[in-house]
Amino acid sequence: MSMDGAGPGPAPQRARTRLAIDVGGTFTDVFVLDSNGNQTVAKVPSTKNPIDAIMNGAEAAHIDWADVELFTHGTTVATNALITRNFKPVAMVTTEGFRDVLEIGRGTREDPWDAYKEGTPPYVRRRDRFAVKERINFRGEILEPLDEDRAREIARILKKREVHAVAVCFINAYVNGEHELRMAEILAEVLGPDIAISTSHETHPEIFEDDRFSTTVANTILAPIIRPYARDIDRRTTEAGYEADVLLLHSGGGVMTPATAEKYAARLAASGIAAGAIASKYFAELCGYQNSIGLDMGGTSADISLAEAGNIRMTDKWEVDWGHPICFPSIEVLTIGAGGGSISWLDKAGSLRNGPQSAGSVPGPACYAAGGVEPTNTDANIILGRVGTALAGGKKSLNREAALTAMQKIADPLKLDLVEASLATLRVANANMADAVRLISIARGHDPRDFALVAFGGAGPLHGVDIARELNIPVVIVPPNPGVTSAVGCMLVDVQHDVTQMYFEDAASAKPEDVEAGFHKLELEGRNRLERDGVKAGDMTFQRFIDMRYRGQWRSLAVPVPGEITSIEEPLAIFHSEYEKAHNFRREDFPVEIYRLTVRAIGVTPKPSFPKISIDPNAQAVPKGSREAWFHGHPTALATALYDRETLPAGVTIKGPAVIDQLDSTTVIPPGDVAYIDEWLNIQIRLGAA
Repeated sequence: MSMDGAGPGPAPQRARTRLAIDVGGTFTDVFVLDSNGNQTVAKVPSTKNPIDAIMNGAEAAHIDWADVELFTHGTTVATNALITRNFKPVAMVTTEGFRDVLEIGRGTREDPWDAYKEGTPPYVRRRDRFAVKERINFRGEILEPLDEDRAREIARILKKREVHAVAVCFINAYVNGEHELRMAEILAEVLGPDIAISTSHETHPEIFEDDRFSTTVANTILAPIIRPYARDIDRRTTEAGYEADVLLLHSGGGVMTPATAEKYAARLAASGIAAGAIASKYFAELCGYQNSIGLDMGGTSADISLAEAGNIRMTDKWEVDWGHPICFPSIEVLTIGAGGGSISWLDKAGSLRNGPQSAGSVPGPACYAAGGVEPTNTDANIILGRVGTALAGGKKSLNREAALTAMQKIADPLKLDLVEASLATLRVANANMADAVRLISIARGHDPRDFALVAFGGAGPLHGVDIARELNIPVVIVPPNPGVTSAVGCMLVDVQHDVTQMYFEDAASAKPEDVEAGFHKLELEGRNRLERDGVKAGDMTFQRFIDMRYRGQWRSLAVPVPGEITSIEEPLAIFHSEYEKAHNFRREDFPVEIYRLTVRAIGVTPKPSFPKISIDPNAQAVPKGSREAWFHGHPTALATALYDRETLPAGVTIKGPAVIDQLDSTTVIPPGDVAYIDEWLNIQIRLGAA
């Protein structure tokens, strides 16, 4: 008690926190940043109900939900549902004569040389696809009214079948959605308001019926899964003390509220991989690189993304199952079967291969001593001394002898010693990933030498420098917490909606005022969506794109439009330039068509500010020890310094060969390369700098 009459003084203000959680198939990653700049990371096993893993992860990170001011979340719920096809009963209603569009698709095959390989079946069985008479022509004029008697009969049948959702896909609804809306009203009257109904003209107003129907169906089948998930996570976090909206990361690199996720469920189908692409771009820009390639390498797969001039490469058509496209805008990520658990094997011709088969986490690589007997990339790394006999800060022990025994399966047939077989294993694995980088860079008109490689995930920092060297990439960046970098990406995004409208017109005859009116209409719709998400007017921004193509083509190219449309000449010039970059070809004397208008409505959310560490010009790196390790191009093992990343101060320089260990990853610095710890504690490795 105070004896001088003064009060006890104000209580210290508790730090507010921002929380990001990325739920993966094996682990759930947690990243926390408080208002004082303190960072906390945690990793917990994923659970059957992903929300349990979210709550467990928050508990492991010692989160008080009442202190959380912003919670963003990436999830694999939608992706896993599409992969496993674990759906609730759904149905589709379409125009008479178009019941089989989903099966016909584009009439192509995944493997054009295999006439017997069956394509994956549609998400909705034929017996659950119903047809009704109606017809609207390409101008939007009604030729035949909706047969409402048949519509009500279909609704009664669907009620008996106890369907959970219905897709309404009429043939020319993209230009006039009147019949679809009426069909949806009839379904809601008979089936009740709790049934999820998706109409194609609202979901994806696209002329190509295959893309439009497929996207709407994907949205429909995921709605009964995402709706209870979104509501449950909102309820449980609210009960725990969280007061703001849960923000769910979607495929386009933005976030949306649970209410919006219910309507556009298919946008969550690429939620998890988008987070890593966003984070890799962010860390590259911290280091001063506007051009970057992201390499997110885990235990089973590697996800590769690209950002040029600060813009992540996007795609408007992607798929989980081949032949069933989802046409919501998405960050373009190339995924290949290359990870720490990828198995090394010999094909029938005796050639060495790596992946896509994986030992996974169970039984895992042979060195885990948990039942795995096949040689993997992790086994090769432990044999070569690049990984020690303990991982995760000593929590997981590795058995080098088991790795040697497994690698004998490669060494003996190829008449190599175990070190040579291990080096060959990594060379093939790195070549596979380098080829994937070429597909997303060189094949798109980009020179990898102009980019930085951001290596993250549990295995990315192990392989990053070797992949960069094969592609002549000059620098590799390893973020501070590679294993939870995707979770960091969840924290770096805005609320985002993409609103589109078909617009067929020759560029030469298009009137700027008509195009401007089209954009104005789309911006109004985008503003309405953001308002429903609770975004304030001052936090709204709008980006415009015109999809254009040379006359006679069916593929189009999205061209960013800077500001108000007063002339078509500027977007036309951008189109020719971007087309040449993408296809190494341009024809300025050939007619160009405007195909579609798009507005990206963005609700800006507060971004984290990571603390900047003062550089100590006299900083020294003190190794914790040394071990022998083998590297490509060196016939004998080299004495390799070992460091704990947590002990490395900002400003320190480390010359290879060296290995930097941390809780969630291991970074390898080959001989001749130099690593630098920057002011944000990234590791920047410059190839050949020594």
